[in-house]
Amino acid sequence: MRRDGKGGGDEMGRRRPRTAATPRSGTVPSSRTVLALAALALLTGCTNLEGLQDEGRARDVDAPLVLWPGSSPAPPSRNENPAVLVPVPDVPRIPGGSMADANPLAVLDADVAAQGATPPAPRAVRRPVLHDLTDDGKPDLLMAVDLGPRISELRVYSVQNTVVTRVLVVRGVLAGVELAAGHLALREPTKDPRYVSVTDYVWDGHAMDLWNLTLDDARTPQTPQAVGGSP
Repeated sequence: MRRDGKGGGDEMGRRRPRTAATPRSGTVPSSRTVLALAALALLTGCTNLEGLQDEGRARDVDAPLVLWPGSSPAPPSRNENPAVLVPVPDVPRIPGGSMADANPLAVLDADVAAQGATPPAPRAVRRPVLHDLTDDGKPDLLMAVDLGPRISELRVYSVQNTVVTRVLVVRGVLAGVELAAGHLALREPTKDPRYVSVTDYVWDGHAMDLWNLTLDDARTPQTPQAVGGSP
């Protein structure tokens, strides 16, 4: 039906073909539009989108050259494994299962002597520390011996079935020893003075398992805080 109207009946009767709406100034383009423009810029090397620029040809990356790929080391022996469980001879059994009931220096001396070495001088032994590392609710014993101005040795003892047992021995440049959330973390310096390597050990139900190896920022020595104590 034709509609007549003043000054524009014909215009109202006609239907104009639809065209895509042109965004007004300030209108945020759709996410699909942004992605399409970004892809176009990457293909053409354009820089008309903020943050996109042509960095030129990528550098060639060479795969590492593997030397002697058919060779591999044998598993560590019992004496080379720092987390092997070793009963300490010549010390009394502990029915209660707590290393707080043991004589720390007697345990250390007996363990070192059993390895054919001379027990350390008392002045070289740091204050013993008691802390539950084996998650049985009973304290274990941590002993550190300074073998020289730079090298130290850490030994950890636990009671396993009433027997005093060494569960860890580590020798190195101990820049720090930390206890957190059941983890025993050993910090050692690297060639870069800004960083230290951190070795994490944690009790896995059977042994002190190597948990993680990381790099961390070097820190200034912390103020000593009492952890555990000497029995």
